[in-house]
Amino acid sequence: MKKIGPVLATFIVANNMIGSGFFLLPASLATQGGVTAFSWLIGMVIAIVIGAAFARLARDYPDLTSPDDYVRPALGRDMGFLATTLYWVAAWAGNNAIAVAAFGYLVMLLPIPADDAGVHLVGQLVLVWAMFAINLLGPRPVARFQSFCVVFGLLPVAMVLTAGWGSFDGDIHAAAWNVTDTGDFAVVLANLAPVFWAFIGLETGAMVAGLVEDPDRNVARATICGVLIAGVVYLLSSVLVMGIVPHQELAASGAPFALVAITILGPWAGALVAAAAALKATGTLGGWMQVTGEAGARAAQRGYLPRWFGVTLANGAAHWGLLFVALAMTAIAFITLEPTVAGQFGTLIGWVTLLIVLAYFAAGLALIVGTPERPSGLREKILGACALLGCGLLIFTSPWSMIAGALAVTAVSWIAFRVFGPSPRTL
Repeated sequence: MKKIGPVLATFIVANNMIGSGFFLLPASLATQGGVTAFSWLIGMVIAIVIGAAFARLARDYPDLTSPDDYVRPALGRDMGFLATTLYWVAAWAGNNAIAVAAFGYLVMLLPIPADDAGVHLVGQLVLVWAMFAINLLGPRPVARFQSFCVVFGLLPVAMVLTAGWGSFDGDIHAAAWNVTDTGDFAVVLANLAPVFWAFIGLETGAMVAGLVEDPDRNVARATICGVLIAGVVYLLSSVLVMGIVPHQELAASGAPFALVAITILGPWAGALVAAAAALKATGTLGGWMQVTGEAGARAAQRGYLPRWFGVTLANGAAHWGLLFVALAMTAIAFITLEPTVAGQFGTLIGWVTLLIVLAYFAAGLALIVGTPERPSGLREKILGACALLGCGLLIFTSPWSMIAGALAVTAVSWIAFRVFGPSPRTL
C-alpha cells in the first residue's frame, strides 16, 4: 500500500480542524470582542502541545484507531472506557453544532425567515437525517461527497479572506476590542474553551499514523504544522471580519462570512459565499457522522457499548449506531434551541469541547504513566505534564455549569458501565 507523505498528512490534519468553527465562531466571538485574538494564540499553543503528545503516543501505538488503544494499557479498562465513550458522545453531540453552522448559511439562500428559531430547528433536522441517509450508502460515497464539498466549499471563502483586507477598518476593530463588562484578561481566559472547538481533530494525524511514511517523524510534523495552518487561518479570519462589520451586526448574524462578502463585494458575493460555506459545513457533518458511527462500532467491539452498535451493512455502514446518533442529535437540537444561531452554537461547542478535553486529558496521563513494556522517559513525562496543564486550563476557565454537565455525563457513563457492562474477564 502506498503511504502518504508529510505534506498530505499535514493538510489532512488541517482540513479536519477547519470546519464549522471557521464559519460561525466569528459571530460567537463578536459578543466578546477583538481581544479574543489572544484566546486564539493561547489555544493554538495548547493544541500544539496536546498534538505533540498524541504524536508521541502514535510512535508506541502505530495502529491505534480509538482512545482505548493507548489509554487502557497504561490506565486500565475504566479509563479506557471513559476516554472512548466521552470521545464518542462528544463527536455526535458536536455534530449538532456543525448542523447549526451549515443551516445558518443555507437559510440565506432560501425564501424563508432567517431569524425564526423554529425554521432553524427544522433545517438542522433535515440536514441531520439527510446525512444519515448518505452514510447508509457506505464509507466510499461519504468520502466522495466530502471531497466535493471541500473543493467547492472553500474557494469562495478564500476569495473573501484575500479581498477583504482592502476593506478592513481599524476603527471598527478598535471599537469592538472588548464589548463586555469584564477585563481583557478575563475575556481571553473565558473564551479559551470555545476557540479550542476549532482545534478538535488535532488527533487525526496520530489516528492515521499507520498510513503515513516514516510515522516516527512525520506524524509529529504533520500534527504541529496542521495545527499552525488551522490556527493562523482562524486567527486571521476572526480579526478580518471584526474589522469590516460592526460587532452588533456580526453577533446577530447566522452567516458572518456571507455578511462580510456582501459588505465588500455586494449581494452576489454573499449568496456565493453562503452556498460555499453551507456546502463545506454539510460535507463536514457527513464526514463526522461517519466517524461517529465507526467510533461507536469500535467501542462496541471492545465491549464498551451494546453489540448492536457494531453491526454493519454489507457496505460497511454501522446502520444501527448511525440511527442512534441521528435520534440523539434530534433530541439535542430540541434541548439546545436558542433564539440566535450564534447562541445555540456557543452552547453546543462549550459542552462538547469539555468532553473532548477530558479524553485528551487521558492521553496526557497515559503518556506520563506508560506501561511496563513501554516505560515513559523524562521527555514523555514532561510532554504529558504539559498536555495535562493545557487541558486543565481549558477545563477550569469554562463556566461551572458546563463543567458540572461534563462531569455529570462522565459519572453517569462510568456508573452505567460498572453496573451493566461486561465483566473484566471479557474485556
